[in-house]
Amino acid sequence: MDLVELSRFQFAFTAMIHFLFVPLTIGLVFILAIMESVYVMTGKTIYKDMTKFWGKLFGINFALGVTTGLAMEFQFGTNWSYYSHYVGDIFGAPLAIEALMAFFLESTLVGLFFFGWDRMSRVKHLAVTWLMALGTNLSALWILIANGWMQYPIGSEFNVETMRMELVNFAEVVFSPVAQVKFVHTVSAGYVTAAVFVLGISSWYLLKGRDVAFARRSFAIASVFGLASVLSVIILGDESGYELGDVQRVKLAAIEAEWHTEPAPAAFTVFGLPNQQEERTDLAIKIPALMGLIATRSLDTEVTGIVDLKAEHRERMLNGREAVALMQAMRAGDRDPATLAAFREVERDLGYGLLLSAFAEDVMHPTEAELHAAVEASIPQVWPLFWSFRIMVAAGFTMLLLFVLAAWHSVRRTEHKPRWLLKFAVFAIPLPWIASEMGWFVAEYGRQPWAIGEILPTQLAVSQLTVNEVMFTLAAIVAMYSVFVAIEIWLMFRFARLGPSSLHTGRYHFERQDQLTQQPQEA
Repeated sequence: MDLVELSRFQFAFTAMIHFLFVPLTIGLVFILAIMESVYVMTGKTIYKDMTKFWGKLFGINFALGVTTGLAMEFQFGTNWSYYSHYVGDIFGAPLAIEALMAFFLESTLVGLFFFGWDRMSRVKHLAVTWLMALGTNLSALWILIANGWMQYPIGSEFNVETMRMELVNFAEVVFSPVAQVKFVHTVSAGYVTAAVFVLGISSWYLLKGRDVAFARRSFAIASVFGLASVLSVIILGDESGYELGDVQRVKLAAIEAEWHTEPAPAAFTVFGLPNQQEERTDLAIKIPALMGLIATRSLDTEVTGIVDLKAEHRERMLNGREAVALMQAMRAGDRDPATLAAFREVERDLGYGLLLSAFAEDVMHPTEAELHAAVEASIPQVWPLFWSFRIMVAAGFTMLLLFVLAAWHSVRRTEHKPRWLLKFAVFAIPLPWIASEMGWFVAEYGRQPWAIGEILPTQLAVSQLTVNEVMFTLAAIVAMYSVFVAIEIWLMFRFARLGPSSLHTGRYHFERQDQLTQQPQEA
């Protein structure tokens, strides 16, 4: 692996481990708010116990999530310094806002949640819990705005004086359709994660016949909340597909292994074996018209295939040569207005010219082999995207089935849930994490070869480090993050096994001791 691949692998490992913690934090905090709301409205102590117990698991996950996120912030400067230089004026703004929310607003509210039970009234503490839930989700919003801009860069332009991308319309960045769809889809996936987590652990208590009243109530809340959440994930996933068809055609074509532009409406490939070398999908099983409906919301609009996209990229690279040459002239001091005007005409293809420069010794006169290699590199590997997407979808519909069954038994107030359903819920606990990891893989790997979509190639975004330096930091991060994951699993298992009754172990113990010491005196 070269420097670029090692740097990509390091960031991918860091991000995917970090995202093991994020969705549970996003979703569990809203379940806590719902449980505490019921406690305040009814005054029943069991709902306070539910809030405190699930809150303890939330706290463990939150602490480790913040810890694992720190390394990602530093990697932009250490491993991706040219990326930070080139687009830092835009990317840095939402990242800074997120940091303020996560490390000041969100962390302060989390502290009040844990240490304010005996210091605030019920209503005030409930207000803190709801604000904590909103703060957690707003923190996620700014990260996803930043990521949405990486996927679909709008509200910015290239400054020929500084040779950097600069922000010109903050509102466009914030309200980018890609960023907004990504936000609601991601937080909904977090709600599903938390619902499956609570449902699975509650089912385990019911299977063991312990803390039954607590488990039944947690099961009911998680099943209804989870059903609403998983339906929103599926609907918003469909909306994401529509956005891909509009602004990320390469990613959409790769996900669907759409090699050739076919007459509308395009079919959806349920199963197949993508063959990138031959540009075909073997053993394909398709649903007619479905892909056209998802990607275009119509039956008469084509979905562009990979072969045609390659032809477009070739033309843009040829135009991009001119943009690179003019940029280099202005960088050398040419301030002729005619040069600037000529650059503005081909500026749109500058990114493709920079991509070509990674393969051609002389970008103005590339050989046919160099041009072919650059064009091929403009399309990500299809089979990892094809299968990752289908694993995500399969996990999503499996969870939909689980929540339909669980909600049905909860609404009917079935006293004894079927053991097969409880076991289903326990074994389904890993599913939302599998779906989330596959979803992020599709989002980030599908953007390749771009660090910033069609603006900055990944090859140019890395820092000038040695392979050994990256190998050393990669080994350190793998070791450190493995410890974090082990700590998370150990703590979660430990407190889940103790169960909600552990909240009162100390109190019951002292009450029993008081009774024993008082008995001789009463006699």
